[in-house]
Amino acid sequence: MEYGAPHVPVLYQETLCGLNVVPSGRYIDGTVGAGGHAEGILQASAPDGRLLALDTDPRALEISRGRLAPFKNRVTLVHSSFVHIKEQADAVCFGSADGVLLDLGVSSMQLASPEQGFSFQVQGPLDMRLDPRTPRTAADLVNTLPERALADLIYRYGEETASRAIARAIVAARPLNTTTDLARVVAGAVRRRGRVHPATRTFQALRIAVNDELNALERGLTAAVSVLKAGGRLAVISFHSLEDRIVKTLFAREARDCICPPETMVCVCGHRAVLDVVTKRPVRPSSKEIENNPRSRSAKLRIAAKR
Repeated sequence: MEYGAPHVPVLYQETLCGLNVVPSGRYIDGTVGAGGHAEGILQASAPDGRLLALDTDPRALEISRGRLAPFKNRVTLVHSSFVHIKEQADAVCFGSADGVLLDLGVSSMQLASPEQGFSFQVQGPLDMRLDPRTPRTAADLVNTLPERALADLIYRYGEETASRAIARAIVAARPLNTTTDLARVVAGAVRRRGRVHPATRTFQALRIAVNDELNALERGLTAAVSVLKAGGRLAVISFHSLEDRIVKTLFAREARDCICPPETMVCVCGHRAVLDVVTKRPVRPSSKEIENNPRSRSAKLRIAAKR
């Protein structure tokens, strides 16, 4: 199966600049996708820079494998989540990294793939798994969760204020097996009109839950910091507030020596800062980039450096 649309890497120059890519450096792309950022890293780290590239989606890996083939043994591709960056780096004797990149969320090519069920604009199965080895699909959640649990999931991960009405409508319409069926039910329950489709937040919530994305992000950020060498950069591109909040919170915490509660008079945590925050505010795409690639409009890039 081939993806129906190419993926355009967002904040491309800003990311390469933020990673401070240098010749002969060692870099890890924890979400290689179609290889857009990875190709730039390999070009900028020539002649003998190395890249360890991970992705949970085997179909994306095949695309990046073809795109990055000219770099031969300078790149190692692995079917794995960025949660396991440390183990994968150790397995190939990669050593400490000069930079790690995490480009979160789903790509335009994945959205264009009906088989994965990420988009409500084309009919496909209610799957939404980034990794086909993941045991639960979106259909499992939609058709088996109790109404209260489904409403809580949609509210928590989609920040959807109409979550109760949506969950009630979904339960009444079960079973739902396609993306377009679910989108129709949600639209009927919300009756909200505007530039953003009424099913957007529900689909986001289900995708996050199916792939356990927020827990994976917290674990992956910690693992990414652990593989960086002193002075190495961690760059994270997020696409919604829940992701960005986790990145911002971890960067702030790991840039402080003490993380005791404010009411604690004397430090008892023993925590020591391991990061310096490079971007005090997130880097956003330019108006020109948003015009050329509308998907980039919600992107935020945050960068930190290992002490």
